[in-house]
Amino acid sequence: MLKLPETLRENVRLLGELLGETIHAHEGVELFTKVEGIRQLGKAITKAENGDSAPLVAMLSSLDDQDILPIVRAFNQFLNLANIADQEYFSSAEAERDDSLQTMIQEFAGLHGKKDALAQIINKLRIELVLTAHPTEVTRRTLIRKYDQIVDTLADRQNGSLLAFEQDKLRGRLHRLVEEIWATDEIRTTRPTAVDEAKWGFAVIENSLWQAVPDFIRHLDRMCTRHLGESLPVDIRPVKFYSWMGGDRDGNPNVTHKITREVLLLGRWMAAELYSRDVYSLGGDLSMIEASDELRALYPESTTPYRDVMFDLRRRIQSTLEWAEARLQGRSVEVPADLITSREDLLSPLMLCFRSLHEVGLPHIANGPLVDTIRRIHCFGINLVPLDIRQDGDRHVQAIDELVQYLGLGNYREWAEEERQAFLLESLNSKRPLLPISWPMSDETAEVLATCRVVAQEPREILSHYVISMAQQPSDVLAVALLLKECGMTWNMPIVPLFETLDDLDRAPIVMERLWNLEWYQQYSANQQTVMIGYSDSAKDAGKLAATWAQYKAQEKLVALADKFDVSLVLFHGRGGTVGRGGGPVEKAMASQPPGSVKGRIRVTEQGEMIRYKFGLPRVAFSSLSSYVVATLRATMAPNAAPKAEWRDLIERMGTASLEAYRAVVRGHKDFVPYFRNLTPEQELSLLALGSRPAKRKSTGGVESLRAIPWVFAWTQVRLNLPAWLGTRQAFEYALKNDPELLQDMVSNWPFFSSFLDLLEMVIGKADGPICTYYEQQLVPVEYRGLGQELRGDLQALEGLINQLKKQDVLLADEPMLRQSLEVRKPYVDPLNYLQAELLKRYRSSETISPDLERALKVTMAGIAAGMRNTG
Repeated sequence: MLKLPETLRENVRLLGELLGETIHAHEGVELFTKVEGIRQLGKAITKAENGDSAPLVAMLSSLDDQDILPIVRAFNQFLNLANIADQEYFSSAEAERDDSLQTMIQEFAGLHGKKDALAQIINKLRIELVLTAHPTEVTRRTLIRKYDQIVDTLADRQNGSLLAFEQDKLRGRLHRLVEEIWATDEIRTTRPTAVDEAKWGFAVIENSLWQAVPDFIRHLDRMCTRHLGESLPVDIRPVKFYSWMGGDRDGNPNVTHKITREVLLLGRWMAAELYSRDVYSLGGDLSMIEASDELRALYPESTTPYRDVMFDLRRRIQSTLEWAEARLQGRSVEVPADLITSREDLLSPLMLCFRSLHEVGLPHIANGPLVDTIRRIHCFGINLVPLDIRQDGDRHVQAIDELVQYLGLGNYREWAEEERQAFLLESLNSKRPLLPISWPMSDETAEVLATCRVVAQEPREILSHYVISMAQQPSDVLAVALLLKECGMTWNMPIVPLFETLDDLDRAPIVMERLWNLEWYQQYSANQQTVMIGYSDSAKDAGKLAATWAQYKAQEKLVALADKFDVSLVLFHGRGGTVGRGGGPVEKAMASQPPGSVKGRIRVTEQGEMIRYKFGLPRVAFSSLSSYVVATLRATMAPNAAPKAEWRDLIERMGTASLEAYRAVVRGHKDFVPYFRNLTPEQELSLLALGSRPAKRKSTGGVESLRAIPWVFAWTQVRLNLPAWLGTRQAFEYALKNDPELLQDMVSNWPFFSSFLDLLEMVIGKADGPICTYYEQQLVPVEYRGLGQELRGDLQALEGLINQLKKQDVLLADEPMLRQSLEVRKPYVDPLNYLQAELLKRYRSSETISPDLERALKVTMAGIAAGMRNTG
């Protein structure tokens, strides 16, 4: 067992002690004693090489019903507090380590011919991070705020110059926060709406990114000035944020055109509120009298011209704020003449002040908070996060089909692809409107058209892309273009096909080649194209290894095709938080991209709880932004070579072996569905008010209709983590049998494969066969348990294969920080797993269950999700 660093160990001990005191005071000595006994048994299992869980299981099984809820709550909060200590320590450790950004810039600046190229790429960086409302954040916002305050207080305690009373004051603050947490219900009682989710996204910007973004750009500017000899332009925006919150209606009937309009309005209101604060502060700072002729001409008699500029701008912002607030409240108000409708409305007066300050010899003032606000405007615009619209491609087919049938032109659904394209292109080129003023249509089609009208009516700057889920043919893209045109669209909104399943990925290059061959589409897209790669559904469809290789091949072909057609291509990576859904460290993800697929431009989803882990605190957000920039620059400046032909051949065969093994279980094994349903809390997940989206795309159907998120969530809860590894044992065994030397060459020399292996190792390191066995013993009928033994046998064999390939004795041998992080949480998450299995047994066997036991079950789900540091 690794020894934890002193600071981390001390913080875990302190927070655990404060929680223990709180439980003792509020729940009594008897319950406190039981909690401590369970905690010590959990620690004993962690410390031993092969810890015996029998004493812990026996103690948990003997608990009375009335004790279960407070004990579950205790371990959930022990776990959250251990996470906090872990987060605070590792964010501090990241800050103290050598600056990876500086190291990389120094490295390339010293190479012949690379210095100028690096400067050009930095100036053109386009990293687009899309915040999505996927229902994986289980923690209530009110608790997140308290956890963040604890992180700040722990950081304050590291100040070596604190006096004794200051140390006592900070300890008192921690004790108060722990007590507040204990007295707060950790489970949502109502499911958040799409608007609630958007508000949560705005809160991350307000509380963290608003400061982290200009701080990071200022740091990048210093590095460029120091090592490249030139500073960054004031309008640079290497990272920009977008959102699906309130725009993603794929399979979510709760996101309507009214919700989209409200979220867009809410973003404008929130942006105005934040800019108002900034401008008010700048008015206090900019008290100077000296000004350029340009500025002086506007305020010839003023002794505080800069303040006058800020006063006028703030008045305009306030007018926008009041208009947006009235609209949100449902009041009908006139549009003010000075309404802010573009970022230029904000930038123009600020840039006037910036130029003036430089002209009169005050560059340090010009480059102070004023520049920070200018850069915020470039990053966040007038609604903080421009909104993507996402809809299932079949909804557009349905809309066109209903219209075509009403017009007596035939049955669009039955038309071949060539017929569809001919009709759509003729309609797109026609100046005559196609949509009747009034005609009978389904509710679904009425909603699609209403959404298109909202998009057409809103300012261009507050919208981004229209994403088509399950895109399969060029006509899917043309259909969206036609619907937008018919609804009054005056600009060419980028349309993004999303290729999700294994078949879709294989077909993606063919679809895009046909689309790029269309003259009409060439003009519409202006040779700019974003294509989205789906990681979640392809992995659920084919297994992780086969899907990962299919994604790589699709990207390779798309990059080559884009070069052939002279199209500027951005690959949009729909990654989740878990490895099973494409998640993992950004450095490994970028290093494993096909050569030429980055080119200083990347678009990635940031989903659910990963938004908080990566961007929830300013210092953590700063580190995450740095990681993205470093990884993107490396992938652009020094892309890895294309894989050898023999590597491609072997992984192709490995992918086939993996696909067959995966589908033989998930689709072919007669016991798989009942085993999955009995073993995991998949059916009970609906008790958690996680997000606005339903767990299934359709109200009927089995595992195949289950969304990728609950699919991964369920397996993570029972610690088997099956979606991330099923099928890989057979792939590795095939390669070791047929060409072990070539496989080892891939491990050592192919970043794509070594990154895959590292991520696989990480997810196997989080799995726990004995705990999964306990779930099986408690919940799964005997006739299905044979499958469980096979799966755990695969898991155990895979652990040995990974250690063999990496030439190590234990998993994560070269990842000590991750091992430490897992060991901090294990004594708290293991008891929650055993308690969850017990609660599921009671829940399923009882005709009625007490509200306290149901709440306890929900708390275990939240706690285990926190312990695994991801849900789905």
